[in-house]
Amino acid sequence: MSLLSRLSSGETLFTAWSAIPDTLTVELLAGQAFDVVTLDMQHGGHHEDSVLRCLVPVLRAGKHAVVRIPVGRFDMASRALDFGAEAVIAPMVNSVADARAFAAAMKYPPVGERSWGPTFAFPRSTVADQQVWLRESNARTIAFAMIETRAALDALDGILETPGIDGIFLGPSDFSIAWSDGATLDPLREDMMETVANIARRALAAGKVAAMYVNDMSLTGRYAAMGYHFQAIASEHRAVAVGAQSLIGAARAALEQK
Repeated sequence: MSLLSRLSSGETLFTAWSAIPDTLTVELLAGQAFDVVTLDMQHGGHHEDSVLRCLVPVLRAGKHAVVRIPVGRFDMASRALDFGAEAVIAPMVNSVADARAFAAAMKYPPVGERSWGPTFAFPRSTVADQQVWLRESNARTIAFAMIETRAALDALDGILETPGIDGIFLGPSDFSIAWSDGATLDPLREDMMETVANIARRALAAGKVAAMYVNDMSLTGRYAAMGYHFQAIASEHRAVAVGAQSLIGAARAALEQK
């Protein structure tokens, strides 16, 4: 099943968040129990060459592959798809004009203006016929517009109505900065949770999927109940830190029991 079909059915999926542009590291992430691996070009170290190469271990592991592009790099959205990504997250989509430009890069005509050339994606896929690829691509790929600012919130309905936009991805850290007019960074602040829930409701009502970055694992159920069925839960840094803490804690506890 495609990532879009799984999310549209109401299944909640978790993605690892890769910042380290190294195929061996991505291979380790893809070998874990995550449903999806996301390669981050915005704040992570991934670049065009690492995306091209690091998608291979993700696809080989049978995981869904997602790329977050840098701000405004809608040309990279097309390249990520041509490399084999199934979905692309575009940060700082703050207007309908931004959404239209993003959708144009993500979808083949007549929905968008994506140029033909799945040079790596087609042979990396299980699709055997290019006509089938062309016919199914627009419905299979996901264009996630990030909602992170008050401008994006104000333009949300127009963004959701934009042909070719398949979902929204809430960035709670940036959203908290915008919410507090730059005063605080707090992705868990309770006074914005109703708005966070409302964003998901509006996305679902528009027939789109809702996604977000989760900073506290105890909230995954709450966010899923809101409608956020695609959740980013762990960078390499966090996975290593939590794993190391667990192992060291268990080792020291065993020493005390000798």
